[in-house]
Amino acid sequence: MGLYIDVHTMDGAIGLADAAQAHQADLNTQGKYGVDYRRHWVDEQNGKIFCLVEAPSAEAAAQVHHEAHGLVAGEIYPVSEGQ
Repeated sequence: MGLYIDVHTMDGAIGLADAAQAHQADLNTQGKYGVDYRRHWVDEQNGKIFCLVEAPSAEAAAQVHHEAHGLVAGEIYPVSEGQ
């Protein structure tokens, strides 16, 4: 399993509640892909959402977003967790 951070860039501002709704849809979908969406952060004013996900591949993480709500990340980066 790999750890990834993905970045969504929206057209305009994004509300916390909208991001939370999309995150919940990810949580409802992730099990069938062996993915664990751990956390998300929102830059409301600049329309950015950042997601931390543990997944077998970047493609599996993207598939969850695609199926759950259609908001596929524009960027996804493999990361290592530090202390």
